[in-house]
Amino acid sequence: MGILSWIIFGALAGWIASKITGHDASMGILSNIIVGILGAVIGGFIMSLIGKTGVDGFNLWSFLVAVGGSVLFLLVFRGSKRRR
Repeated sequence: MGILSWIIFGALAGWIASKITGHDASMGILSNIIVGILGAVIGGFIMSLIGKTGVDGFNLWSFLVAVGGSVLFLLVFRGSKRRR
């Protein structure tokens, strides 16, 4: 995937994850892109640990892995931020 595809993919995954976790009002487009790309990396890493295919292109499975990783990232990030 090219850089533009990663940006679009990240923006969509990050936006959906922020809607799921209820943080959409506090996040802008740049935050959604960053969260989505990090979520794709995290989700892909977790899937590779259990022997499954992670993010391998612009398809539904990769999108679900990216959204799942993004939700996990937001929950961990927000949880650690609350403790401080």
